[in-house]
Amino acid sequence: MPPPRIPFNRASFEESEWTAMREAVAGGHISGNGTFTRRCEARLEQQLGAARVLLTTSGTHALEMAAFLLDLGPGDEVILPSFTFVSTANAFVLRGARPIFVDIRDDTLNLDETQLNEVISARTRAIVPVHYGGVGCEMDAIQALARLRGLAIVEDNAHGLFGRYKERALGSFGRFAALSFHETKNVTCGEGGALVVNDESQVNRAEIIREKGTNRAAFFRGDVEKYTWIDVGSSYVMSELLAACLLAQLDRHDASQARRRAVCERYAADLAGWARSNGIRLPFVPSTCSPAFHLFYLRFPNGDSRDRFLAFMWDRGVYCAFHYVPLHTAPMGQHFGGRQGALPVTERASRELVRLPLFASLTEDELELIIEAVLAFDEF
Repeated sequence: MPPPRIPFNRASFEESEWTAMREAVAGGHISGNGTFTRRCEARLEQQLGAARVLLTTSGTHALEMAAFLLDLGPGDEVILPSFTFVSTANAFVLRGARPIFVDIRDDTLNLDETQLNEVISARTRAIVPVHYGGVGCEMDAIQALARLRGLAIVEDNAHGLFGRYKERALGSFGRFAALSFHETKNVTCGEGGALVVNDESQVNRAEIIREKGTNRAAFFRGDVEKYTWIDVGSSYVMSELLAACLLAQLDRHDASQARRRAVCERYAADLAGWARSNGIRLPFVPSTCSPAFHLFYLRFPNGDSRDRFLAFMWDRGVYCAFHYVPLHTAPMGQHFGGRQGALPVTERASRELVRLPLFASLTEDELELIIEAVLAFDEF
């Protein structure tokens, strides 16, 4: 079977990425923590108002660092949505903590903040909101509850860079936040991530954990005469080659974001009537949120029509994708997860949802073909 003419995702690279990577190689420092790393981190710190941003090898590793910094261990519990990527749970399971899965809101598909209080226990240490699709969770309510119950917030902001909640950047609410620069994200270096540290008191330890548990960062600043092993940690430092690529992406993110926004707005305008007529739901963005335009989805009336649509689009040369298999239904979710129960909105969303192609280099001709194909689907 030939592949679709229009992929679900296509990384949008220009000559500037190659220029930056050639400069990194010519400079003779490609192992990480060099000029490009520092420039990326400074750019993101300014964007988010963070005490410190540390580039990492992946968004997964940024979450793992947050789990280290919280000193989580066996007996601890972390609350998170089931409708998320496996990394959101794995990062805490690796430290021995138990994920407590909660349902999502039916409008935004974000963690349902009204269900948090009933699952908090004496063992709860953290809440992990996931800003699905780059639309902010209800952070006022989540922050108020976290303060009341003495809990940390770790934002999984893999989708949400450049998004805002009540004029405040997503990724700036939690003690920590994780970013992803995987090739499917709005800015990418292929594989990569960042830990956002919003608590000034945690900056030094975060640097140590990222550097294999050593005070190597302090050594390079000249703060100590030699570095040594002083804490737990691992190798989470992004290479300078990837940081160079990432900096080029950050340099032109305004144009990339504008194109992603234009594609989302075109989908919303051109598909609105078809969607209403066929009982299909388009993304909902509360008035309190400015989305990151990370994805655009359709929610079908049932799983059968969703599956027919996926096959229909493939036959017309357009690769669309479903999304998460709920973690609480997965074998490891059932093994590790605590206080299991039905999560009806999560389970429905998983059956019903389709994501349309969305990337900055999507051409007008490709966009026309996608919309025409969607509007032709009538196998409900």
